[in-house]
Amino acid sequence: MIDGWRRVLVLAPHTDDGEFGCGGTMARLVEAGAEVRYVAFSIATKSLPDGFPPDTLAREVRDATAELGIPEAQLTVHDFDVRTFPHHRQEILERLIELWEEWPPDAVLMPSHHDVHQDHRTIAEEGLRAFKRTTILGYEIPWNNFDFSYQAYIALEQRHVERKVAALERYASQQHRRYANAEYVWNLARTHGVNVNREFAEVFQVYRVVA
Repeated sequence: MIDGWRRVLVLAPHTDDGEFGCGGTMARLVEAGAEVRYVAFSIATKSLPDGFPPDTLAREVRDATAELGIPEAQLTVHDFDVRTFPHHRQEILERLIELWEEWPPDAVLMPSHHDVHQDHRTIAEEGLRAFKRTTILGYEIPWNNFDFSYQAYIALEQRHVERKVAALERYASQQHRRYANAEYVWNLARTHGVNVNREFAEVFQVYRVVA
């Protein structure tokens, strides 16, 4: 299925969510020649540790997506205030519909609608509305997913996980978080791979497959 995708849209509520959820898959897609567009909806200035300038995450996401092979021209960064997305639901939907009309993708990778973070869930819900005519998969953010159906496994090679780890390490402002840990990323990818007799994998919920 993945080999047929030529245009793939990744929706990240906040910078780094896309890398955590499907960084290895993005690296595999780029390697295969797919055009991957990454849209982040917040640079979370209110959540930055002391000492980091307000535009830190805008700069870090450029460096991180470059590690995955995504050109800056295929990166869009909005600045909705963190933890306020439900109040901006209609504006977010309109921007997603604009994306569909401008650049209809073969597949959309976005958070799971079971994600308990209000911003993540808003992107998932509005993403389902905006892109219901194409393939939609929900990526895993383990610390936010109290319920998750392991319906699709995308196999990865070691080099794909290496790029995912390198991308996440570009977020210097986020390295204090317990899950921002290379060992954790490797172990999660290895665990999912073992479950389907592969070396590494990322997992997704399947909302719609159009083929």
